[in-house]
Amino acid sequence: MRRTTIVFSALLALSVSGAGLAAGAMKPGLWEMTMKSDAMKAMPALSPQQMEQMRKAGVNMPQMQGGGMVTKVCISKEMAERDQPPAAREESGCQMKNYKRSGNTYSMEMACDGPNMKGTGTVKGSYEGDSRFSSTYDFKGTSHGKPVNQHQETSGKWLSADCGNVKPAAVSAKK
Repeated sequence: MRRTTIVFSALLALSVSGAGLAAGAMKPGLWEMTMKSDAMKAMPALSPQQMEQMRKAGVNMPQMQGGGMVTKVCISKEMAERDQPPAAREESGCQMKNYKRSGNTYSMEMACDGPNMKGTGTVKGSYEGDSRFSSTYDFKGTSHGKPVNQHQETSGKWLSADCGNVKPAAVSAKK
């Protein structure tokens, strides 16, 4: 259970900006994000009891389907209007830098030097209009003291203007 928790924590931290990588080109509202990675393929399935235990611990557990994690994310109007990627949450110890955007493609680098994550990564992606995007992400370093060499593919599709009970993604603007 501990290893599974570490892997989930690392994946969620690594994908913290997945909800806004196409910033400036996304519709505000409810998005469905699908993340597939090497680590998810090797991860054992969680029992319903383990899933409930993680929910009780405050971990928002996404659905696992098709070899990936599927979750709903709310993109606020403010987030959608930014022409830069959101900053990672401060507690992750990660910073996005060298953001470049050209037409419908974007790229950036990520540097992590926090207590739980250390290492570097690159993100490359593209968007189709304002209602779909896809990206690849590669990270090498450590998470909770364990080596990580992660490749992740993320795609997002807009579902509706109303986020319902899903709160806006917990990311902050670059300062």
